[in-house]
Amino acid sequence: MATHYNGVQSAPMKLPIAPVRFGIFLAVIAFLFAIVQLGVISIAFDKLGLSPNQAMILFLLSLAGSVINLPIVQVENTAVPVPQTPPLPYGLLKPYAKPFEGRTVIAVNVGGCVIPVLFSIHLVLLHDIAVLPLLAAILFVTLVSRFVSTPIPGIGIGMPVLVAPFAAALVAILVGGNDSAPMAYIAGTLGVLIGADLMRMKDILGLAVPVASIGGAGTFDGIYFTGIVAVLLA
Repeated sequence: MATHYNGVQSAPMKLPIAPVRFGIFLAVIAFLFAIVQLGVISIAFDKLGLSPNQAMILFLLSLAGSVINLPIVQVENTAVPVPQTPPLPYGLLKPYAKPFEGRTVIAVNVGGCVIPVLFSIHLVLLHDIAVLPLLAAILFVTLVSRFVSTPIPGIGIGMPVLVAPFAAALVAILVGGNDSAPMAYIAGTLGVLIGADLMRMKDILGLAVPVASIGGAGTFDGIYFTGIVAVLLA
């Protein structure tokens, strides 16, 4: 769980995406689009039940939705503000916040939570995935995400970008069989949301942040790149 402000304010508007990282990320997307058009990973897309163009649309929609937070509830927060930690040296989204005023808004990020969860449900319904291996994979990624995620004063919860995707890929290859690609996506998505976000709910209330976005900056990258790693599983 991490934070960035998505409301209207009188101060000059700041971009929620780090420009340099965003440029690098677009180059990666362009590369993926090129190899998709060449048919290099079309089999992997088929395992997710998507055409190459549908997969690219999913990724782009998730990216666009990363700047949208849907408020769920506002809670009183008695945590004492501390000097904000410098922004994380990694991550696509750039966490920044409005002043903390004793309340924390719990929100869900569209690109990092809503879209991936809905697509995970779609994959469960589309593929005949064994329940116990899927639950084991989700549990594994959940525990890994909980272990590597870190409360960051003034910002929220952060975690390394590639840990969850590789954890999801590893466990899916071991127990997923022919359903390794959809299992990697589902386990990676739900594992990060549960382990790094929901299981850190108590921690977030001790960080004096005004907005806590489930699937937002700090964990968005892990969730997003999990989808790409799942696509690359063949």
